[in-house]
Amino acid sequence: MYQPYEYRRQELVEPDWHRLPGWRDVTPREWADPQWQRAHCVKNVRQLRAVYGDLLDEDFYADIERDQAERATMSILLPPQMINTMVPDAVPTSKALWADPVRRYMLPVYSERDPVWPSHPYASRDSLHEAEMWAVEGLTHRYPTKVLAELLPTCPQYCGHCTRMDLVGNSTPLIDKHRFQLKPVDRLDAMVDYLRVSPGVRDVVVSGGDVANLPWPRLEAFVDRLLELDSIRDIRLASKALMGLPQHWLSSEVRAGMARLAGTARRRGVMLAIHTHVNAAQQVTPLVAEATAAMFEAGVRDVRNQGVLLRGVNTTAPELLDLCFRLLDGAAIMPYYFYLCDMIPNAEHWRLSVAEAQQLQHAIMGYLPGFATPRIVCDVPYVGKRWVHQLAEYDRERGVSYWTKNYRTGIEAGDGEALTRSYEYYDPIYTLPASGQEWWAEHGGAAPGERPMAGVRPS
Repeated sequence: MYQPYEYRRQELVEPDWHRLPGWRDVTPREWADPQWQRAHCVKNVRQLRAVYGDLLDEDFYADIERDQAERATMSILLPPQMINTMVPDAVPTSKALWADPVRRYMLPVYSERDPVWPSHPYASRDSLHEAEMWAVEGLTHRYPTKVLAELLPTCPQYCGHCTRMDLVGNSTPLIDKHRFQLKPVDRLDAMVDYLRVSPGVRDVVVSGGDVANLPWPRLEAFVDRLLELDSIRDIRLASKALMGLPQHWLSSEVRAGMARLAGTARRRGVMLAIHTHVNAAQQVTPLVAEATAAMFEAGVRDVRNQGVLLRGVNTTAPELLDLCFRLLDGAAIMPYYFYLCDMIPNAEHWRLSVAEAQQLQHAIMGYLPGFATPRIVCDVPYVGKRWVHQLAEYDRERGVSYWTKNYRTGIEAGDGEALTRSYEYYDPIYTLPASGQEWWAEHGGAAPGERPMAGVRPS
């Protein structure tokens, strides 16, 4: 019987890194070493050339260099494991690499940015206003019972679409990154002190950056301190490196440390989980499955995936379902959320409209088990996660959706209208009908890509 999507289970295969000129002599033992992986990360075009050599055209290298000089909000940082999932089944060519979904979001090129509206007029560096909601430096208290603890501003790999691009990573020619002001030990002490006097918080997402970049003794010590607080019932460690650098999570130090933390969590009735970030099916390899299994063996309660919807990567039903089944069948990772890409600068070519996201949610229903069917959500500024069908109003001509909420963020204690006002989210302008695009051209600022005047909103 014909179905719009045909399920076929596929066995995981680790791509052969020897197909790339720069790694022809790398041994399996070297590849499995997390320190070798970190030492051989690609950070610039010169190092990329050392990996690919003459396989790629000069135009491709030039496209990357121009993007880094003029549009990129994140510098290049790619572990060998991550690069190896690009064009995984063949010797890469420029054409194949240009079309590759992992490359599209991990190694952006200038030619793919939207030429008219590279940024939405309302794009901002901290599009979710997380820093405004810091209870103490690095601790975002947006939801009533949950906080986000940003322990550090670095990752083992840098995603082109990073929502925390204002803080995470190295500065680029376009973006001078913000920096934490407190010393790390003082910042972490302040977080624990705040949680100690905030019994209404039961759930801590430990993130950054990526916790895989924090020396293990420091991460274990911080989580141990959380486990001492009776009010904390859920702890989630956020790490894209479970996919991008699984060698880290397979190291003996991390496995033994996670077993200690999981044992303490189990005795105290706390749920300890890992949240990772995989956006393309081909990134789920045997090493990722092995690292996930190691975490389950250590006693971690669950491993979940929070992906981001990115055009050209995972925004058709087959692409998204392939990814979800690969996560679930291949690595026992739970597909959890897929977010609309946030309104950061120069991200328009990745973003979907809310209407497109609603259609995608409809298209994937019924194929996956209900418990493993991801929710597609819009992270609305000053609101938080909302299922894409939860909007209150939607002006499709001008691409403005209006949302409400049922709680106050940490900065709205005295705001009597926080629960009654509506909050806006904006579709990419190129997805709008001609009349809507014309409206934004007239009202969106002096030139495409610039913010409108304060107070301007569609009406």
